[in-house]
Amino acid sequence: MRASTKYENKKVLVLGLAKSGVAAARLLHSLGAFVTVNDGKRIEENPEAQELLALGMTVITGSHPIELLDEGFSLIVKNPGIPYSNPILEKAVKRNIPIITEVELAYQVSDAPLIGITGTNGKTTTTTMIANILNYHRLKGKALLAGNIGFPASDVATRATKDDVMVTELSSFQLMGVEEFKPQIAVITNLFEAHIDYHGTRTAYVAAKWSIQKNMTAAETIILNFNQEEVRELSLKTSARVVPFCTNGLTKEGAYLDSGKLYYRDEYIMEADEVGVPGMHNIENALTAIAVTKQLNTSNQSIRAALIHFSGVKYRTEYIGIYDGRKVYNDSKATNMLATEKALSGFDKSKLVLIAGGLDRGNSFDDLLPHLKGIKAVVLTGETKKMLEKTCKEAGIKTISIVEDMKEAVNQAMKLSIEGDSVLLSPACASWDQYRTFEERGDLFVEEVKKYVGGSDK
Repeated sequence: MRASTKYENKKVLVLGLAKSGVAAARLLHSLGAFVTVNDGKRIEENPEAQELLALGMTVITGSHPIELLDEGFSLIVKNPGIPYSNPILEKAVKRNIPIITEVELAYQVSDAPLIGITGTNGKTTTTTMIANILNYHRLKGKALLAGNIGFPASDVATRATKDDVMVTELSSFQLMGVEEFKPQIAVITNLFEAHIDYHGTRTAYVAAKWSIQKNMTAAETIILNFNQEEVRELSLKTSARVVPFCTNGLTKEGAYLDSGKLYYRDEYIMEADEVGVPGMHNIENALTAIAVTKQLNTSNQSIRAALIHFSGVKYRTEYIGIYDGRKVYNDSKATNMLATEKALSGFDKSKLVLIAGGLDRGNSFDDLLPHLKGIKAVVLTGETKKMLEKTCKEAGIKTISIVEDMKEAVNQAMKLSIEGDSVLLSPACASWDQYRTFEERGDLFVEEVKKYVGGSDK
């Protein structure tokens, strides 16, 4: 970790805990800041807050009192999930108090170069692919997973050395709180409409994603999805060196698919069907990883070997095993329609039973309709079950089951499938109607599945 006196004796408010808030508070405390932590969960139910209190930090829990700002803070580090409409943040903006997220802190103290990966879908898979490739036969240092993938960047940065590289997944929420942040290599996997309930408009959402490159120069590289016209247009508005990837034959300047083979510029890398996870979306993810790792002079042999052995990411079309003769997949991280669309592309729909449904964000499922056609059966749950039922009927699906919880969902999916079929949890919705996180939803799915016979062929 780089030494820094930037926050020494400065009063800093950490707003919201969870993993990233705890990591930010610990880092700031170690840098000599006077840290005040404010979290909505009461202290007796908040072991993280108790831990920080024991370290000597000021801890205020149970509410977000606006009079906190009268303490004269030099900086606020906010949990990414807290919207800027929060009264404390609105007042802080009026008082010109800087507001950042913990990835900004990580950038400021990290000895390791940083790769930043954002986009609407594919972030976690692509981030993991990149790290796996960079760690394959690596002789010095490690590629360290960080950020929105579950490892707070400000925690990873404290132990990263100059021989390491931080492979960092970044959400739009996190990127709204960066100032100096500048990755050596940035990635935008794709851009589709998402998180409008947080950002307000698609334009604001795209702007948040695009801020990944705002401090980059010609000395840094940005990897962009040239399958999308919107992204091609954005590529003209950055100072960074642009390296494209595509599957549509539009360019051969970066990483691309041609006649079932993956290339980087004129170098053959591997056969597309050798990639260890199914679906065209994973070919895009693999091309992104190829484009990134070629910037770091990774050998084609290491890239190919790592991608052949890549078996997926937990909660993202994760293969659980064979239970009662059915192949079972956990795609609980599919919190929007596009993610489910991508997952469906990798299956024989005539042998697929889909479990879907979750939080109602007020959107229709019309865009998903063509991708549902041909599915053998669906099991629907959550707030959106009736809306999804309507869409599934319009798609011509004959067998539709409505259930109340995950236990019923798995039970019905097993009844509606036969040996040789696949059962896929891919909700197309966020989890917060019934579960705290998509991880909790996915874990419950796996727990219920494992009550059935089998699972040895994972």
